Amino acid sequence: MTRSIGFVLYPDFQLLDAAGPATAFELAGRISGQDYALRMLSRHGGLVQSSSAIAVQTLPLDAAEVFDTLITVGGEGHGTAMHCADLRAFMQRQSRRTRRMCSVCSGAFVLAAAGLLQGRRVTTHWQQAQKFSHMFADITLEPDAIFIHDGPVWTSAGISAGIDLALALITQDHGEDVARQTARQMVVFYRRPGGQSQFSALLDMEGGGARFDALLGWIRAHLSQRLTIEVLAERMAMSPRHFSRAFQAAVGTSPAKAVERLRVEAAHERIVHSTTPIEAIAITTGFHDPERMRRAFVRVFGLPPQAIRRAAR
Repeated sequence: MTRSIGFVLYPDFQLLDAAGPATAFELAGRISGQDYALRMLSRHGGLVQSSSAIAVQTLPLDAAEVFDTLITVGGEGHGTAMHCADLRAFMQRQSRRTRRMCSVCSGAFVLAAAGLLQGRRVTTHWQQAQKFSHMFADITLEPDAIFIHDGPVWTSAGISAGIDLALALITQDHGEDVARQTARQMVVFYRRPGGQSQFSALLDMEGGGARFDALLGWIRAHLSQRLTIEVLAERMAMSPRHFSRAFQAAVGTSPAKAVERLRVEAAHERIVHSTTPIEAIAITTGFHDPERMRRAFVRVFGLPPQAIRRAAR
């Protein structure tokens, strides 16, 4: 059975938002022996220029077929695209006949403007999260997720997250083995779960104060140790009081919260990608007490470790 995949493009779209998922579907079709029919679409058809000045040939919306899956890409031009009446009408028509409506990055704005995300949990690129929440206050945005599947609607974060989304769709269509082989062909990870953070806690904290970057790296490498303010201050040859103030000013968070963020991130990675018992992970990441780790997970992710592991499986 051939499944048709439509990609909705517009001027100044992000090229990789379309090219990455399209490549995943192409390879999955070859591996499974059940090709995907890929169609690039735009309002009037013809060549549509991406934000990188590379143009893609498209079919007009009014010539479009009924698609199994419709993916609206993101890009600099999403602000104009979301106000296009023809595009909104097309999205609304397709939503009544299409099995899966998807977006990559700021393509979520186009789906939201067409009224297709009400009552849904969605995500978009973290840089666009505040703008999205302000414009669409009635939609539940989860700004740190890589992708979210809510009923027939799938939304994803920016650029490379579109590949994660495509691999999840391929898994739904053809199973884990085909998706895993596709990821191997693309030399990408199979597979980052949708709830995984869009960015690293370490990268997020580094750079605000270069004097503490080496310390943050040392903390991440020694999470199982006792990392009190006194221990960290001594490593920086500072008094605990001076260290705490300087760290907060430079990094933007307290030393205790920075340590917890790094521990939660490390524990999350092991919970999702290993079968190590949760109690053992609590010890090796410095929480020691599984209940303490559970409370930290609920604060950060809204879910306990056991629930995150079940969702990843």
